[in-house]
Amino acid sequence: MKRIQMTLLLLLCSIVILSACGGGNSGNSSNGKQGETAAPSNNVGSKDNEGSKDSDLPEVELIWYYGVSQVSPDQQKIEDEVNKIIKEKINATVKLKPIDFGSYTTKLNTASAAGEKFDLVWTANWAFNYDENVKKGAFIPLDKLLDEYAPETKKAIPSFTWDATKYKGEIYAVPNYQTITSRYGASIRKDLAEKYNFDTSTIKKIGDLEPFLKLVKENEPGITPLMLTGPGTKFEPFMYGYDDSGVKIGDTTFKTNTMEETPEYKSFVDMMHSWFKKGYINDDASTVKQIDSVYNGKYATSIESAMKPGYEAEKKSNNGGYDVIGIPFTEATTRRTSNITTLTAVSRTSANPERAVQLIELVNNDPELYNLLSFGIEGTHYEKLDDKTVRVTKGGGYVAQNWVFGNVFNGYLVEGQAPDTWEVTKKLNESAFVQPTFGFMFDDSSVKAEFANVNALKAEYEPLLMTGTVDPEKYLPEYQEKLRKAGSDKLREEMQKQLDAWVVENGKK
Repeated sequence: MKRIQMTLLLLLCSIVILSACGGGNSGNSSNGKQGETAAPSNNVGSKDNEGSKDSDLPEVELIWYYGVSQVSPDQQKIEDEVNKIIKEKINATVKLKPIDFGSYTTKLNTASAAGEKFDLVWTANWAFNYDENVKKGAFIPLDKLLDEYAPETKKAIPSFTWDATKYKGEIYAVPNYQTITSRYGASIRKDLAEKYNFDTSTIKKIGDLEPFLKLVKENEPGITPLMLTGPGTKFEPFMYGYDDSGVKIGDTTFKTNTMEETPEYKSFVDMMHSWFKKGYINDDASTVKQIDSVYNGKYATSIESAMKPGYEAEKKSNNGGYDVIGIPFTEATTRRTSNITTLTAVSRTSANPERAVQLIELVNNDPELYNLLSFGIEGTHYEKLDDKTVRVTKGGGYVAQNWVFGNVFNGYLVEGQAPDTWEVTKKLNESAFVQPTFGFMFDDSSVKAEFANVNALKAEYEPLLMTGTVDPEKYLPEYQEKLRKAGSDKLREEMQKQLDAWVVENGKK
């Protein structure tokens, strides 16, 4: 009898063990957190996994917000094709939510503050500000999720670029890997330079543009000599020998400066006002948010901050088809901000963060999906000139910026870009001048009120001063005084304190 009881007991134990090994959770995460799902065991989007789908993954719908120059009429066609791919690869669908860059920050701030549920969201240092949203808790940390669900993406991006995304040691967004350098300069229309036999080699710094602007103003009615956009026009410290933390390049004491108090800042705004009065700058410069179809082909010069290899071809496509000549004013530099100009984060309201990161992995490693998002449908929105290069169909019904979605090195080149553009870009990424305070991130937690007040003043005064719309003799002293009252000196002191500690911690002196 005891032998029979023992046999039955062993049989029961075997059934229990087999049941546990078999799962039975229908793909839900074993930790029981809401919305979490199990990942496939192999890498999503890799060649080994191409065309496969883990049957344990329940279907989910993801929502993805990102910026575009303009929302395209064929957007739904693109979404339908995108969903065919991701349904097959990760058993998900995505609702694409493109918003024009001009209103992107306002709309996303509203959606985030309201607790709207979405999964992926494009963010940057210049739109829907990455640092601000990390500090507000708008995004979730991604370190563990990347290791588990996006290992190929993590491996493809340099470690120092990941370091630029970190806040208190954690990653909160995935860089859309492209050029990670800044190179400041200007672009001028090639046809106009040739028409007036203008020697572009004479332009070494921004002030040297004036003779060309004068020529355009006097001889080309209907053409704006210099096109500026209010929020997009900035005083660039590196053009004047400072880094992003306000430290003069070469200053081994790492003394930070309030840029608005420097002579270089005053020189810049004085020049802009002089040009505005002479009619070189568009009248609506302080209020216009982006260069749209109204200005395409109707301006001669623009200021550039990211003169990446092959950028002239992109410039041509959004300036009425006119070729441009790029004129750099600085060497290429890599800095924290140039590494966070375009990122994809996972919203704190996401119901499926694991699947959202799987989609990031797929977009960054599946060229078919990446190029579909970036260029649309072959034969309708573009034609292939060769295996690497496409010609975008003018008025074809779909326009997007490839650097919004993922790793641009997986994508096509556009007509006019040299075949080695990606190779040259990668080399430049690795060889660019590294700013002395690269990696330093200011923590405003002890000066939140001052930080907010100063930024509010910048938003009010900078579009006016940077575009030359107002007289700096009156408005610059007024602006400086208001900044001091708002706490700019306290901010500088706090930044210096943190910077001194960072310098010691990183062995800078």
